[in-house]
Amino acid sequence: MKLSTRTEGQLQIISVMEDRIDAAVARAFKEAMRDLVEHAPPVVILDLGQVSFIDSSGLGAVVATLKLLPPGSKLSLAGLTPAVDRVFRLTRMDSVFSLFPTMYAAMAGRATA
Repeated sequence: MKLSTRTEGQLQIISVMEDRIDAAVARAFKEAMRDLVEHAPPVVILDLGQVSFIDSSGLGAVVATLKLLPPGSKLSLAGLTPAVDRVFRLTRMDSVFSLFPTMYAAMAGRATA
């Protein structure tokens, strides 16, 4: 699972550098995310702009990431492709996560929140 991360002030931005988060990579995704968010700042933005497919295992891995965050930290999702956005909305996960159409919108929205 290829991920990249950077910190900008109180924001940690984690970009998924894969086109799928599915059963084949869900475990690796969770393990990689555990290491990245162990000492996360108050806001973590997960950039899903390159992800074109997510299944229930992938969705579960993203939810697990939320549970791994330090107390008081928040996880927002950015750059969802139409297919990935549809999965989050159909499963009502848009009520759990803040969804932003672009990374820039997420950064602007979270920086002022």
